[in-house]
Amino acid sequence: MLKEPIVKTVDICSRHPWRVLAAALVLTIISGYYFAAHFAINTDISKLISTELPWRQREVAFAKAFPKVESAIVAVVDGPTPELADQAAQRLAHRLLEEKTLISSVQQLTGGPFFQKNGFLFLSESELKDALGQLTRAKPLLEPLAADPSLRGVMSAITLTTQGVQGRQVTLNSLAPQFNSMATAIENATAGRPANFSWREMLSGQASKTSDKRQLIEIVPILDYNALQPGLEASDAIRKAAAELGLPEQGVTVRLTGPVPISDEEFGTLKEDMGMHGTLTILSVLVILWLALHSGRIIFAVFTSLIVGLAITAALGLAAVGAFNPISVAFFVLFVGIGVDFGLQFSVGYRAERFEKDDLQGALKANASNLGSRLALAAMATAAGFLAFTPTAYKGLSELGLIAGMGMFVALLTSITVLPAMLRLLNPPAEAHPLGYAFLKPVDEFMDRNRWPILVGTLCVVLAGLPLLNWLRFDFNPMNLRSPNVESVATYLDLKKDPETAGRTIEVLTASQTEADALSKKIAALPEVARTTSLSSFIPDNQDQKRALIAQTGTTLESVLKPQAIQPAPADAQLAEKLEGTSNLLSVIISRVRGQKEGVEAAKRLSDALAALSKASPEARARAATALVDPLNITLNTLRTSFDPGTVTLASLPPHLVSDWKTADGRVRISVLPSGDSENNDVLRRFVDEVTAVAPNATGEAIGIQEAGDTIVNAFLEAGFWALTSISILLFIFLRRVRDVALTLFPLLLACAVTLELCVILDLPLNFANIIALPLLLGVGVAFKIYYIIAWRDGKSGLLASPLTRAVFFSGMTTAVAFGSLYLSKHPGTSSMGELLALSLMSTMAAAVLFQPLLMGPPRKVEEEETEGKKTETKRPAAYLGSSEHTA
Repeated sequence: MLKEPIVKTVDICSRHPWRVLAAALVLTIISGYYFAAHFAINTDISKLISTELPWRQREVAFAKAFPKVESAIVAVVDGPTPELADQAAQRLAHRLLEEKTLISSVQQLTGGPFFQKNGFLFLSESELKDALGQLTRAKPLLEPLAADPSLRGVMSAITLTTQGVQGRQVTLNSLAPQFNSMATAIENATAGRPANFSWREMLSGQASKTSDKRQLIEIVPILDYNALQPGLEASDAIRKAAAELGLPEQGVTVRLTGPVPISDEEFGTLKEDMGMHGTLTILSVLVILWLALHSGRIIFAVFTSLIVGLAITAALGLAAVGAFNPISVAFFVLFVGIGVDFGLQFSVGYRAERFEKDDLQGALKANASNLGSRLALAAMATAAGFLAFTPTAYKGLSELGLIAGMGMFVALLTSITVLPAMLRLLNPPAEAHPLGYAFLKPVDEFMDRNRWPILVGTLCVVLAGLPLLNWLRFDFNPMNLRSPNVESVATYLDLKKDPETAGRTIEVLTASQTEADALSKKIAALPEVARTTSLSSFIPDNQDQKRALIAQTGTTLESVLKPQAIQPAPADAQLAEKLEGTSNLLSVIISRVRGQKEGVEAAKRLSDALAALSKASPEARARAATALVDPLNITLNTLRTSFDPGTVTLASLPPHLVSDWKTADGRVRISVLPSGDSENNDVLRRFVDEVTAVAPNATGEAIGIQEAGDTIVNAFLEAGFWALTSISILLFIFLRRVRDVALTLFPLLLACAVTLELCVILDLPLNFANIIALPLLLGVGVAFKIYYIIAWRDGKSGLLASPLTRAVFFSGMTTAVAFGSLYLSKHPGTSSMGELLALSLMSTMAAAVLFQPLLMGPPRKVEEEETEGKKTETKRPAAYLGSSEHTA
């Protein structure tokens, strides 16, 4: 059915090569122009799965209600001190409000005026009493500092502490941490290094935690989804603003994380690897083609055919889907890896025929007769495998399946039109030697003699490994597919260490605040839940009692925090004298204290630092004043504000905070945090199951990860079923024997089983990225099996030593190299894809080259003759497929 039209096509194209190549050139130019003019890529990964699914509809509805959750950049501002972190975050947030074209909104998630004013109210009563008591005890220290907020006032405060040591009210050892911290700041300022100091630590007597020195800013960028990195310009603007404010020079780091930077940097990593992968693929394919074909002319012909096919496929694919997605764009590498198979098969067949006859036209026509229908059947079967993904809900892969399916037909057409035309024009010389692997003839004979032991042994090994599939894992965590070395992911992992910011949340959208409060209480009672947050969570409890305690301490400290007069700034000479005097006073105290080694060493260090600063330049003293006095003013202003809290109600909450938790039409959001490690798949699944049992309409990241994983797995199962069904029907139409169809498909299923068993042995879990290897295994595997089954049906023997095995081997090698180069990627998802692709290709090649000939046994014609008791010699096989005798 296919042989005659393919033979005619090859014959006509080889007789009119210039016309064919002219038409191919026109098609390539038109396709290239269309591709360049209409190229678009949508990097919005939320659109990779169909919105028709119920969980996706809930996800979309929540995203519309609270768009910032999925489209935000989180700037993590870490300072050397809490004061500097607060100040840096406020300055950066204010500066970013000017970026109107790149940023739509900026909000401090921590800190800010509201929490600065009402911070005391959010402490528990015991925490509040401890904090207020500490401030009351610090009143003598605060008094000189508030009245004289200068380096001179700081020296006065030190003098006051020495009096406490002399009066035995405080020990020198208890002051050691504060003295060491201040000495460090002064030493750095004197030496011209970045210097900082925390008065919060000084007043509390405790070192700050990492979270105390960290502020988070939520930035909503204006995204360009036509770019590979939609939020890159906004991210660059944030980094530029931080640099212009001089934050790095102050020891403040600004790192970006959140959905937008994580996605952008992921594509950035892929973009960096793209050049390496492309270069490695082309060079490696060229080397393998040379080993297979030994002719620069034929290799050039194959590559020309490949480029024409790639251009046409790219244009057709773009026209079909409108815009590529992060998965469908992989068809470029896929087409090279698989499409070259047809060109290689045709070229090896041509070389084998050319060995038999020195007539180029005759060799092309004979090759088309022997091989064309097999290539067509392989192309249709491979395309059926890919097209089976088009109806699935995994839109990213369904579009890739559509493009790849069309690409298989394009690759076939260019292989029987452009390739023979190029071969006719280039006219490569005739072959001097046969193309089979004569040295493999003993292996063929050994396998023939030991067919059943090898078959049974292979099957026993594979069957014995099937229980391993119980331990086959699917890694649902998308963070494991991203490089931990990029800033966004490293920052995310850092935030995960903090219980306040860790965990994948579930989001519930309720109709009212009353419903939210009731449901929140019910969900919070679940053991899998650490806490729930809604708008009511921002209303402190026991406000009246807390305000009474705050007011009492505020009255005590009012005269201190609001002095009647503030001393003017001292002259530099006065300051140098004060520094020297304080240094001498510390020396006196040191001489009188016994048995407090830690305190003595700290006091001596501070005394030496003050003495050195008193003799240093005025610029050094100015730097020291900045390091010590600026955070002092921040602390004093914060204290003055925090002693006048208001009554916090739902009505008094800041509008920007309310908008994060309540929609304009009154719907209220509940955010649920898991109690365990949400990076653990089992913990995450239990968390999702328990919460959704209480709130079936829930959505959020935790649910999205689980549902996306289930959707993708189901998509592959569904596509696998339809692919096997369609391929089986197609094979039966052409092969007409159920046994032959089974002999084609069974080695393919065996290769799949072996691949999955190797995944368990090598601890290589399936994930969202590498699972694409399975349809590739199906597509390539069925093509290889078809080549062998038809050769066997034609009565060919000695297949391992034949040119067919040469073509299959090098075809598999080109595909393996094209995708195996991905293993070298710095992107873990891409690397795992390359690793699994390599494993699957090794399995399918072994199944095709070694196992399938054993499974098929002696060619059917031979079997029939022997059954009838005849010893008649079988007709000599065609040159391309050969027999053991011929290839020898």
